[in-house]
Amino acid sequence: MTKPFLSIERLTQRFPDGAGGVQTVFENATFGLEKGEFVCIVGHSGCGKSTIMNILAGLAQPTEGVVTMDGRAVSGPSLDRGVVFQNYSLLPWLSALKNVTFGVRARYPDWSREKVESHARAFLAKVGLEGEAIHRKPSQLSGGMRQRVSIARAFANQPKLLLLDEPFGALDALTRGTIQDELLKVWSETGQTVFMITHDIDEAIMLADRILLMTNGPFARVAEAVEITIPRPRTRTGIVEHPNYYAIRNHLVHFLSERSRVLAGQQSGGAAQSPEPVRIDHTIEAGAGAEADPATPPLRAVTRSRA
Repeated sequence: MTKPFLSIERLTQRFPDGAGGVQTVFENATFGLEKGEFVCIVGHSGCGKSTIMNILAGLAQPTEGVVTMDGRAVSGPSLDRGVVFQNYSLLPWLSALKNVTFGVRARYPDWSREKVESHARAFLAKVGLEGEAIHRKPSQLSGGMRQRVSIARAFANQPKLLLLDEPFGALDALTRGTIQDELLKVWSETGQTVFMITHDIDEAIMLADRILLMTNGPFARVAEAVEITIPRPRTRTGIVEHPNYYAIRNHLVHFLSERSRVLAGQQSGGAAQSPEPVRIDHTIEAGAGAEADPATPPLRAVTRSRA
Protein backbone atom coordinates (compact mmCIF):
# COMPACT_ATOMS: atom_id res chain seq x y z
CA MET A 1 0.00 0.00 0.00
CA THR A 2 1.28 3.47 -0.91
CA LYS A 3 1.98 5.68 2.09
CA PRO A 4 0.29 9.09 2.31
CA PHE A 5 2.30 12.24 1.70
CA LEU A 6 2.69 12.75 5.48
CA SER A 7 2.78 9.50 7.42
CA ILE A 8 2.70 9.29 11.22
CA GLU A 9 3.38 5.76 12.45
CA ARG A 10 3.15 4.52 16.04
CA LEU A 11 3.99 7.94 17.45
CA THR A 12 4.46 7.84 21.23
CA GLN A 13 5.42 10.59 23.67
CA ARG A 14 6.29 10.07 27.32
CA PHE A 15 7.56 12.60 29.85
CA PRO A 16 8.89 12.26 33.41
CA ASP A 17 6.03 12.68 35.85
CA GLY A 18 8.12 14.35 38.58
CA ALA A 19 7.73 11.36 40.92
CA GLY A 20 10.32 9.07 39.41
CA GLY A 21 7.99 7.60 36.82
CA VAL A 22 6.76 8.54 33.37
CA GLN A 23 3.50 9.83 31.99
CA THR A 24 2.34 8.73 28.56
CA VAL A 25 0.75 11.64 26.71
CA PHE A 26 -0.20 9.52 23.69
CA GLU A 27 1.00 6.22 22.27
CA ASN A 28 1.09 4.44 18.93
CA ALA A 29 -0.74 7.28 17.13
CA THR A 30 -0.96 6.35 13.46
CA PHE A 31 -2.51 8.51 10.74
CA GLY A 32 -1.64 10.31 7.51
CA LEU A 33 -2.28 13.40 5.39
CA GLU A 34 -2.57 13.38 1.63
CA LYS A 35 -0.74 15.96 -0.45
CA GLY A 36 -2.68 19.23 -0.67
CA GLU A 37 -5.06 18.24 2.15
CA PHE A 38 -6.16 20.69 4.86
CA VAL A 39 -6.51 18.83 8.17
CA CYS A 40 -7.46 20.28 11.57
CA ILE A 41 -6.83 18.51 14.86
CA VAL A 42 -9.10 19.22 17.83
CA GLY A 43 -8.96 18.08 21.44
CA HIS A 44 -8.90 19.29 25.02
CA SER A 45 -5.82 20.95 26.49
CA GLY A 46 -3.20 18.43 27.58
CA CYS A 47 -4.05 15.74 25.03
CA GLY A 48 -0.83 16.29 23.07
CA LYS A 49 -1.88 18.29 19.99
CA SER A 50 0.99 20.77 20.27
CA THR A 51 3.44 17.96 21.01
CA ILE A 52 2.41 16.23 17.78
CA MET A 53 2.85 19.50 15.88
CA ASN A 54 6.29 20.11 17.40
CA ILE A 55 7.32 16.61 16.32
CA LEU A 56 6.03 17.24 12.78
CA ALA A 57 7.96 20.53 12.72
CA GLY A 58 11.14 18.79 13.85
CA LEU A 59 11.24 20.87 17.03
CA ALA A 60 10.82 17.83 19.30
CA GLN A 61 11.73 14.15 19.19
CA PRO A 62 9.12 11.49 19.94
CA THR A 63 9.80 8.78 22.49
CA GLU A 64 8.90 6.21 19.85
CA GLY A 65 7.55 6.17 16.32
CA VAL A 66 8.46 7.73 13.02
CA VAL A 67 7.20 10.57 10.83
CA THR A 68 7.87 10.55 7.10
CA MET A 69 7.05 13.29 4.61
CA ASP A 70 7.27 12.78 0.89
CA GLY A 71 9.08 9.51 1.52
CA ARG A 72 11.73 10.93 3.85
CA ALA A 73 11.97 10.71 7.63
CA VAL A 74 11.37 13.98 9.47
CA SER A 75 14.42 14.88 11.55
CA GLY A 76 14.97 18.40 12.83
CA PRO A 77 13.61 21.67 11.43
CA SER A 78 13.52 22.18 7.68
CA LEU A 79 12.47 24.84 5.18
CA ASP A 80 10.17 22.16 3.75
CA ARG A 81 8.02 22.64 6.86
CA GLY A 82 6.68 26.07 7.78
CA VAL A 83 5.12 26.97 11.13
CA VAL A 84 2.68 29.74 12.05
CA PHE A 85 2.36 30.27 15.81
CA GLN A 86 -0.41 31.94 17.79
CA ASN A 87 2.00 34.61 19.07
CA TYR A 88 3.16 35.65 15.56
CA SER A 89 6.90 35.10 16.27
CA LEU A 90 8.00 37.97 14.02
CA LEU A 91 11.45 39.55 14.21
CA PRO A 92 10.65 42.84 16.01
CA TRP A 93 13.54 44.85 14.52
CA LEU A 94 12.49 44.13 10.92
CA SER A 95 9.62 45.56 8.89
CA ALA A 96 6.76 43.35 7.70
CA LEU A 97 8.35 43.15 4.26
CA LYS A 98 11.79 42.26 5.63
CA ASN A 99 10.28 39.62 7.92
CA VAL A 100 9.07 37.87 4.78
CA THR A 101 12.16 38.47 2.64
CA PHE A 102 14.37 37.10 5.45
CA GLY A 103 12.88 33.62 5.01
CA VAL A 104 12.60 33.83 1.22
CA ARG A 105 16.29 34.71 0.95
CA ALA A 106 17.18 31.65 3.03
CA ARG A 107 14.91 29.45 0.93
CA TYR A 108 16.17 30.76 -2.42
CA PRO A 109 19.77 31.97 -1.91
CA ASP A 110 20.38 32.24 -5.67
CA TRP A 111 17.56 34.71 -6.26
CA SER A 112 18.35 38.37 -6.89
CA ARG A 113 17.35 40.97 -4.30
CA GLU A 114 14.67 42.28 -6.65
CA LYS A 115 13.16 38.83 -7.17
CA VAL A 116 13.14 38.10 -3.44
CA GLU A 117 11.36 41.38 -2.69
CA SER A 118 8.86 40.94 -5.52
CA HIS A 119 8.03 37.44 -4.29
CA ALA A 120 7.58 38.68 -0.69
CA ARG A 121 5.38 41.59 -1.78
CA ALA A 122 3.19 39.22 -3.80
CA PHE A 123 2.48 37.02 -0.78
CA LEU A 124 1.86 39.99 1.50
CA ALA A 125 -0.66 41.22 -1.06
CA LYS A 126 -2.35 37.80 -1.03
CA VAL A 127 -3.15 38.30 2.66
CA GLY A 128 -4.29 41.89 2.15
CA LEU A 129 -1.15 43.82 3.10
CA GLU A 130 0.09 46.42 0.63
CA GLY A 131 1.27 50.03 0.58
CA GLU A 132 3.06 51.68 3.47
CA ALA A 133 1.87 49.03 5.97
CA ILE A 134 4.48 46.54 4.73
CA HIS A 135 7.26 48.92 5.84
CA ARG A 136 6.05 49.05 9.46
CA LYS A 137 7.68 47.06 12.23
CA PRO A 138 5.56 44.51 14.14
CA SER A 139 5.06 46.89 17.07
CA GLN A 140 3.36 49.31 14.67
CA LEU A 141 0.90 46.70 13.39
CA SER A 142 -2.37 45.41 14.84
CA GLY A 143 -2.63 41.80 15.98
CA GLY A 144 -4.50 40.87 12.82
CA MET A 145 -1.89 42.50 10.61
CA ARG A 146 0.93 40.73 12.44
CA GLN A 147 -0.73 37.39 11.85
CA ARG A 148 -1.16 38.25 8.17
CA VAL A 149 2.59 38.83 7.99
CA SER A 150 3.22 35.53 9.74
CA ILE A 151 0.98 33.66 7.28
CA ALA A 152 2.53 35.44 4.28
CA ARG A 153 6.01 34.57 5.54
CA ALA A 154 5.13 30.89 5.90
CA PHE A 155 3.48 30.59 2.48
CA ALA A 156 6.17 32.67 0.73
CA ASN A 157 8.78 30.06 1.67
CA GLN A 158 6.61 27.54 -0.21
CA PRO A 159 7.05 24.67 2.26
CA LYS A 160 5.72 21.22 1.45
CA LEU A 161 3.88 21.19 4.79
CA LEU A 162 2.40 24.17 6.63
CA LEU A 163 1.82 23.78 10.37
CA LEU A 164 -0.60 26.20 12.06
CA ASP A 165 -0.72 26.28 15.87
CA GLU A 166 -3.98 28.06 16.77
CA PRO A 167 -3.02 30.97 14.52
CA PHE A 168 -6.25 32.91 15.12
CA GLY A 169 -6.69 32.24 18.84
CA ALA A 170 -5.67 35.75 19.94
CA LEU A 171 -7.78 37.60 17.37
CA ASP A 172 -11.27 39.06 17.65
CA ALA A 173 -14.08 37.30 15.77
CA LEU A 174 -14.29 39.77 12.87
CA THR A 175 -10.55 39.80 12.23
CA ARG A 176 -10.39 36.03 12.59
CA GLY A 177 -13.05 35.56 9.94
CA THR A 178 -11.30 37.87 7.50
CA ILE A 179 -7.92 36.16 7.88
CA GLN A 180 -9.51 32.72 7.60
CA ASP A 181 -10.78 33.82 4.19
CA GLU A 182 -7.31 35.02 3.24
CA LEU A 183 -5.77 31.75 4.42
CA LEU A 184 -8.19 29.68 2.33
CA LYS A 185 -7.53 31.87 -0.68
CA VAL A 186 -3.75 31.43 -0.47
CA TRP A 187 -4.06 27.70 0.29
CA SER A 188 -6.33 27.12 -2.70
CA GLU A 189 -3.82 28.92 -4.94
CA THR A 190 -0.72 27.13 -3.65
CA GLY A 191 -2.10 23.64 -3.03
CA GLN A 192 0.11 23.17 0.02
CA THR A 193 -0.59 20.55 2.68
CA VAL A 194 -1.83 22.10 5.93
CA PHE A 195 -2.03 20.66 9.47
CA MET A 196 -3.71 23.00 11.95
CA ILE A 197 -4.47 22.98 15.67
CA THR A 198 -7.65 24.73 16.74
CA HIS A 199 -10.13 24.75 19.63
CA ASP A 200 -12.81 26.38 17.48
CA ILE A 201 -15.20 23.80 15.99
CA ASP A 202 -16.79 26.23 13.54
CA GLU A 203 -13.35 27.32 12.35
CA ALA A 204 -12.38 23.68 11.76
CA ILE A 205 -15.56 23.00 9.75
CA MET A 206 -14.99 26.12 7.70
CA LEU A 207 -11.36 25.34 6.85
CA ALA A 208 -10.74 21.61 6.90
CA ASP A 209 -11.10 18.67 4.56
CA ARG A 210 -10.93 16.39 7.62
CA ILE A 211 -11.00 16.97 11.37
CA LEU A 212 -8.97 14.69 13.66
CA LEU A 213 -10.51 14.25 17.12
CA MET A 214 -8.29 13.44 20.11
CA THR A 215 -9.38 11.87 23.38
CA ASN A 216 -8.32 13.32 26.71
CA GLY A 217 -4.93 12.39 28.15
CA PRO A 218 -3.06 10.61 29.52
CA PHE A 219 -2.83 7.84 26.92
CA ALA A 220 -4.65 10.12 24.50
CA ARG A 221 -5.26 8.95 20.95
CA VAL A 222 -6.49 10.28 17.66
CA ALA A 223 -9.82 8.48 17.81
CA GLU A 224 -11.73 9.74 14.76
CA ALA A 225 -11.14 11.41 11.41
CA VAL A 226 -14.31 13.26 10.44
CA GLU A 227 -14.69 14.14 6.77
CA ILE A 228 -16.21 17.57 6.12
CA THR A 229 -18.85 16.80 3.51
CA ILE A 230 -19.57 20.44 2.69
CA PRO A 231 -18.34 21.47 -0.76
CA ARG A 232 -15.83 24.22 -1.40
CA PRO A 233 -15.67 27.16 -1.75
CA ARG A 234 -17.25 27.75 1.67
CA THR A 235 -18.52 30.90 3.34
CA ARG A 236 -19.53 31.40 6.95
CA THR A 237 -23.11 32.25 5.96
CA GLY A 238 -23.26 29.45 3.41
CA ILE A 239 -22.06 26.51 5.50
CA VAL A 240 -24.70 26.95 8.20
CA GLU A 241 -27.39 26.47 5.56
CA HIS A 242 -25.91 23.21 4.30
CA PRO A 243 -27.78 20.06 5.43
CA ASN A 244 -24.58 18.49 6.78
CA TYR A 245 -23.40 21.42 8.90
CA TYR A 246 -25.33 20.84 12.11
CA ALA A 247 -25.01 17.06 11.89
CA ILE A 248 -21.22 17.38 11.67
CA ARG A 249 -21.10 20.10 14.32
CA ASN A 250 -23.25 18.13 16.75
CA HIS A 251 -21.05 15.09 16.26
CA LEU A 252 -17.94 17.12 17.07
CA VAL A 253 -19.52 18.73 20.14
CA HIS A 254 -20.74 15.34 21.39
CA PHE A 255 -17.27 13.83 21.02
CA LEU A 256 -15.49 16.70 22.79
CA SER A 257 -18.03 17.06 25.60
CA GLU A 258 -18.58 13.36 26.33
CA ARG A 259 -16.78 10.71 24.31
CA SER A 260 -13.32 12.27 24.60
CA ARG A 261 -13.60 11.69 28.35
CA VAL A 262 -15.18 8.23 28.08
CA LEU A 263 -12.43 7.01 25.73
CA ALA A 264 -9.60 8.59 27.75
CA GLY A 265 -6.86 6.48 29.30
CA GLN A 266 -7.30 3.42 27.08
CA GLN A 267 -3.88 1.90 26.47
CA SER A 268 -3.03 0.52 23.06
CA GLY A 269 -1.59 -2.80 24.18
CA GLY A 270 1.14 -2.35 21.59
CA ALA A 271 -1.22 -1.99 18.64
CA ALA A 272 -1.14 0.93 16.20
CA GLN A 273 -3.98 3.32 16.95
CA SER A 274 -5.51 4.71 13.77
CA PRO A 275 -8.51 7.06 13.79
CA GLU A 276 -11.87 5.69 12.75
CA PRO A 277 -13.05 7.42 9.56
CA VAL A 278 -16.43 9.12 9.94
CA ARG A 279 -18.47 10.44 7.04
CA ILE A 280 -21.75 12.23 7.71
CA ASP A 281 -23.88 13.22 4.73
CA HIS A 282 -27.54 14.20 4.81
CA THR A 283 -27.72 15.78 1.37
CA ILE A 284 -29.41 12.81 -0.28
CA GLU A 285 -32.10 12.33 2.34
CA ALA A 286 -32.58 16.10 2.51
CA GLY A 287 -32.98 16.27 -1.25
CA ALA A 288 -30.25 18.90 -1.48
CA GLY A 289 -27.66 16.94 -3.42
CA ALA A 290 -27.24 15.28 -6.75
CA GLU A 291 -28.12 11.64 -7.33
CA ALA A 292 -25.92 9.26 -5.40
CA ASP A 293 -22.86 7.85 -7.11
CA PRO A 294 -23.22 4.04 -7.03
CA ALA A 295 -19.47 3.78 -6.39
CA THR A 296 -19.77 5.87 -3.23
CA PRO A 297 -19.83 3.79 -0.03
CA PRO A 298 -22.89 4.02 2.25
CA LEU A 299 -22.94 7.17 4.36
CA ARG A 300 -23.40 7.15 8.08
CA ALA A 301 -23.38 9.33 11.15
CA VAL A 302 -21.81 8.25 14.41
CA THR A 303 -23.87 9.77 17.20
CA ARG A 304 -23.92 7.22 19.99
CA SER A 305 -21.51 7.08 22.89
CA ARG A 306 -19.07 4.19 22.54
CA ALA A 307 -16.84 2.92 25.30
